[in-house]
Amino acid sequence: MEHTTDLHERLVHLPIQANPALVEHAEQRAQNVQNRIADRITTFAGSMRFVYIHIAWFGLWIGLGVEKYPFGLLTMIVSLEAIFLSTFVMIAQNRLSALADLRAQADYEVNVRAEAEVAKILALVQSLVEHHVESEAPPVK
Repeated sequence: MEHTTDLHERLVHLPIQANPALVEHAEQRAQNVQNRIADRITTFAGSMRFVYIHIAWFGLWIGLGVEKYPFGLLTMIVSLEAIFLSTFVMIAQNRLSALADLRAQADYEVNVRAEAEVAKILALVQSLVEHHVESEAPPVK
């Protein structure tokens, strides 16, 4: 049992490295100005700060009487904003889809390597069992 605990301790303290494919993807996105702008807008639009700003904006617009009901200009501005925000959401979804594809490919590669290692270990165990059976067999008289 002591050996198992020692192995567990060594495995727990192994350094965890970032997935190289994901790091490369992030670096490529950071090089493109359009991607950086889209990422910042999407991050901001998905925040509570964005919600609070809109609550204040709508409240002031209506409260100060910038225009009369049915608020045609406000409706047009908000509709245009919704069009652009939906575009940025789609951009973010495409980016997340690309990241998911990279993760899936990395998982597949790890699984293939692990399967090959398990096959090697299985073959080694089988040869050890065969060797053990042969060495323990009673001599033929």
